[in-house]
Amino acid sequence: MRLPLAVLALVAAAGSTAAQTGPVRPGIDVLLTDSLHLIKGKRVGLITNHSGRARDGTSTIDLLFRTPGVKLAALFGPEHGLRGIAQAGEKVASAVDSATGVPVYSLYGDIRVPTPAMLDKVDVLLYDIQDVGARVYTFEWTMALSAAATAAKKPFVVLDRPDPIRADRVEGNILETAFASFVGQFPVALRYGLTPGELMRFLTGEKHVVADLHVIPMTGYRRDMWYDQTGLPWINPSPNLRDLDAALLYPGTVFFEGTNLSEGRGTEAPFTLVGAAWLDDVREIVTELNAARMPGVRFEATERVIEPGFKLATTRPTPMIKVHVTDRNAVKPVNVGVRMLRAIYARHSDKFTWREASIDRLAGTNRLRAAVQDGTVDDLLAAWEADAQKFTALSKKYWLYP
Repeated sequence: MRLPLAVLALVAAAGSTAAQTGPVRPGIDVLLTDSLHLIKGKRVGLITNHSGRARDGTSTIDLLFRTPGVKLAALFGPEHGLRGIAQAGEKVASAVDSATGVPVYSLYGDIRVPTPAMLDKVDVLLYDIQDVGARVYTFEWTMALSAAATAAKKPFVVLDRPDPIRADRVEGNILETAFASFVGQFPVALRYGLTPGELMRFLTGEKHVVADLHVIPMTGYRRDMWYDQTGLPWINPSPNLRDLDAALLYPGTVFFEGTNLSEGRGTEAPFTLVGAAWLDDVREIVTELNAARMPGVRFEATERVIEPGFKLATTRPTPMIKVHVTDRNAVKPVNVGVRMLRAIYARHSDKFTWREASIDRLAGTNRLRAAVQDGTVDDLLAAWEADAQKFTALSKKYWLYP
């Protein structure tokens, strides 16, 4: 069921490279050396995917399966499946792990949380998945809803991992609960600046989720680290986030999923490319965006053929805007995405359309649509900056790392 590490481990693109300052030991390494008592003699359920690996690259599944005194009783797979290859939104079936014979229950098919019957098979539930530090990613909500499903009757253990785009940066609005969905379940900032373990501490500490929570912290980790400074190999967390630049831009360019433009899926660089066949003035838009001097990015007019099976697929080249990260420490991806939306809408209000339910869920509000249409994005971004500061102050007491 699991692909070889050589296939999965992809080094971040040159635009995001930096001298490694690790070593960081992820939570699974710490669990097995320092906290084995939490699972010893117990039936273990593990929510994971291809990204759940120890520092040496060994799968968390294999490590737990081989640990004496531990019975790996059930596996649970999130969106994209246990192997991380299913496309966004694609339902994943339950199965059996061919390497271990352990049943695999899909949490991205007809159900999204473990059922009582599934939980009856385990004494403790572990979570080990690499996410990207953005509210619109489904993995953290699989984590939160699975923890809630235990109703504090079984320990829920988070094996912590880095926030790949720095855990000391918070951006964007706090989700309005009227727009809660599987791409934003609780009132969290868009770029929330927390590791998975810290996010779960926040959710339980603020009473959004009731769970018997245990977090196994990393060692060697600092909040200001980018993923390529941890010494851990880059593994695509999902099929269309293929490098660190894409992960960084994702909290802003993801908004284009809620429009009739392509967000770059079906090209070699999803979430760094945006375009549509009707974007015939792409060079003028790029000139306007570059003139705005948004920190840390440069825009380029280009074109791509979008592969079959993806949104706006065509055999002819589609005009696109390529976003280049020039200084990742300066980029504010949420601002980049919002200002790109406005620049395109202002020139093409007759062709630009929203996927209304989708954009409001992604934004966690209906105010983004209004601001883009009314030309009030400056006011919106100022309000969102205030939200980011509020969330930082609220979540700071749940930090585990300096």
